[in-house]
Amino acid sequence: MTEPLRHGMQRYRVVQWATGNIGARTMRAVLEHPRLTLAGVYVHSPAKTGLDAGELSGGGPGVTGIVATHDFDEILALGADCVLYTPRACDVDEVCALLSSGVNVVSTRGEFHHAPSMDPIVRKRVEEACARGGTSVHSTGSSPGFITEALPLALTSIQRRLDALTIDEFADLSQRDSPGLLFEVMGFGRPPAEFGEQRLAGLRDSFGPSLRLLAEALSAPLDSVKVGGEVATARRTTRIAAGTLPEGTVAAQRITVSGLRKGRPLLRFRANWYCTTDLDPAWDLRATGWHVSVEGDAPLEVDLRFPVPLDRMAAMSPSYTANRAVNAVPFVCAAPPGIRSTADLPQIVADLG
Repeated sequence: MTEPLRHGMQRYRVVQWATGNIGARTMRAVLEHPRLTLAGVYVHSPAKTGLDAGELSGGGPGVTGIVATHDFDEILALGADCVLYTPRACDVDEVCALLSSGVNVVSTRGEFHHAPSMDPIVRKRVEEACARGGTSVHSTGSSPGFITEALPLALTSIQRRLDALTIDEFADLSQRDSPGLLFEVMGFGRPPAEFGEQRLAGLRDSFGPSLRLLAEALSAPLDSVKVGGEVATARRTTRIAAGTLPEGTVAAQRITVSGLRKGRPLLRFRANWYCTTDLDPAWDLRATGWHVSVEGDAPLEVDLRFPVPLDRMAAMSPSYTANRAVNAVPFVCAAPPGIRSTADLPQIVADLG
């Protein structure tokens, strides 16, 4: 399947699966990558069938001659090395069929961060598909992924004692023009009483497996993962890009996923997501980015800020998730068959040639 490159490097043929915000960005990166060749594009929408990959990628590469298809058999017939799997929802049947056919999968979906956290029946199906096809599947992205796995592994490499590691994610969503995401999915603009267990469980399921993976990589497995949250409300009716936050409704949320070991939090991910800073009660909030605190025998405080104006954040933010997935393709293709985590793979080094 692979074409040899100089110095023993290989070129990998990649299929882009789904072309939403993240998929369009991963596809554009594949088209520009020195070691990847776009072999095909799978789309769910009939309106996108037959469109050129250059158009679907959001501009830049122009006409590529690679057109999108909704035919699964056409994708399998390509004999690609890897599929970049970036749909809104994971279809295990699709993933298993790809893996069984001999195609590796790199996904920005969160289902494959930590194999032991998966439903045992699903895990068995995926592992059997990998064995049949001699393939690997890997989940990655920015959060969870880079900030909960790759960066903490680097920071703890200079520790000999870790008392606690806390990741704070800050996201100013005031200029995010996504009403469905903010009001329907995330629960902004609703009465505080409607902020319930379903929202907390969603973040526990998203970030808990990543924290478990990190703990096990450090030989300090967690006893349990717990989640808790709080909200702050808008002091006055506030207009944001997505719509209106009525006074007294949810305008900020802080959700903490804690990995417990020996009765105390060893690892924590804390989401601080807000649509205004004029809150009741007042919260101490930072600009969009991450703050990582490492308590141990080599303590660290690390800030990572996104130096992007808020009105450009929606256009820029997909790169943070998409690029790591693209950079992981050669490493996943070279990995032994199975569900491969960040701890299983070598350090992901970007090829910027």
